[in-house]
Amino acid sequence: MSQSNGHPARDLVLIGGSAGSIEALRHLLKALPPSFPAAVFTVVHTSADGPGLLPVVLARSAQLRAGHPVDGDPIRPGNIYVAPPDHHLMLAADDTIRVRRGPRVNGSRPAIDPLFRTAAAEGYGPRSIAVVLSGYLDDGSAGLYAIRKRGGVAIVQEAADALASDMPLRALQYAGADYILPAGEIGQQLVELVGPASKVVSMKKRERPRKPQENEISPNAFVAYPHEGDGTPSVFACPDCHGVLWEIKEGGSIRYRCRTGHEYSEHILNEELSHATENALWAAMRALEEKAAMSRRIAEGAMGPAQWKDRLREQETTFASHAEIIRKMIFGEPATGEVTAVREAERTSSPEPNRAITP
Repeated sequence: MSQSNGHPARDLVLIGGSAGSIEALRHLLKALPPSFPAAVFTVVHTSADGPGLLPVVLARSAQLRAGHPVDGDPIRPGNIYVAPPDHHLMLAADDTIRVRRGPRVNGSRPAIDPLFRTAAAEGYGPRSIAVVLSGYLDDGSAGLYAIRKRGGVAIVQEAADALASDMPLRALQYAGADYILPAGEIGQQLVELVGPASKVVSMKKRERPRKPQENEISPNAFVAYPHEGDGTPSVFACPDCHGVLWEIKEGGSIRYRCRTGHEYSEHILNEELSHATENALWAAMRALEEKAAMSRRIAEGAMGPAQWKDRLREQETTFASHAEIIRKMIFGEPATGEVTAVREAERTSSPEPNRAITP
């Protein structure tokens, strides 16, 4: 794809990263010249109540202006737009920016997929270069798939070069890439792709992952909001709002989204369900310990028949025992009964020592 009307064919750079990505971002942005004729959008997983200092950190390395955009701002080349804490950074029609809280996606807000997927859904695919950097789990994989299916270019940081290789590896598995590069080379590649001599029809020769075929496109491939596509109701409940999760198959993988808009890949849903299970166990243990303590307190001050006190003491013992079982489950320790059973099995399966034979 070449230039037209004096503007670069690729004028949107979309970057997503998580753990270990800030240093990679600094290397990448340092290579972009002050006259870089594209807008750069950056999403890094950050704490919801963080101070929002990422633009300041990036500006120390970049030669472009960096800052948090405001909802409705126009897209302007030569700027680095950074997702604010607890807000998704997205693209809307007519070259405008959307900054919204919205439901969490892949357990994060901001998340990478909303940026990539809205770019694909709003027709920016042919103008986009999407970059996935270091991070855990697989946020950004579905969005990268959507960008590539709409004619965009995909760059993935080399797994060996990433502090956390999960996101790069899963992005490659899910969507493939046009370029696989260490962080120190991505910036220069962006300059070549965006610059006047840019011809994106050729691909990096050192590695070329399989690009999904056209017949693999799912009707949900570019869906950014729950009312824009269909899925199949799953047996899982949303960890955030407890609504039904709809199962959506695309690119050989599965993701889940509830009607509210919370969205998860399989790996992240597994993590979220694990956290929800642990939280439920802690709540159950606390409730049982409180019930045991209340039974004990009532028994100590009871003036009624002895049978009533005995019944309260039995309740205290029962609730405390159940709480201890749950505590052992949380910490991965075998219950007392399991320890006894194992020891008994070891004893009975072990050969008896030789006994002296008396005449």
